Parts: sequence; structure tokens; C-alpha cells
Amino acid sequence: MGEFTTTIEHRLDQAYKNLQEARSAGDHYLADTFTAEIEDLRRLATDNGVVPVQR
Repeated sequence: MGEFTTTIEHRLDQAYKNLQEARSAGDHYLADTFTAEIEDLRRLATDNGVVPVQR
């Protein structure tokens, strides 16, 4: 696995954890922010030929 792929996967893992925490805390704004980050990271991965793991 290349460095780019590793970085994307790590950032996605962290964003999903942060999203869960925001949802658990009832922070809808923060949850929306992390959802947008996840969408951006997934798009970046796809644009560069990386297939992110489905969660």
C-alpha cells in the first residue's frame, strides 16, 4: 500500500470516529462537517484510483 493510500485510509478512519463522536454528542453541525470531510476524502481517493473501504 502506498503512502497516499495509507494516508487517505488513516484520515478516513479518524473522520469516521469523529463523526460517531459528534453524533453521540448530538452535535449536528460537527457531524455535518465530518460527513463533508468523509465525502471529500472518498472523492479524492476515487479520483486517484484508490478504492476506500466501505464503512
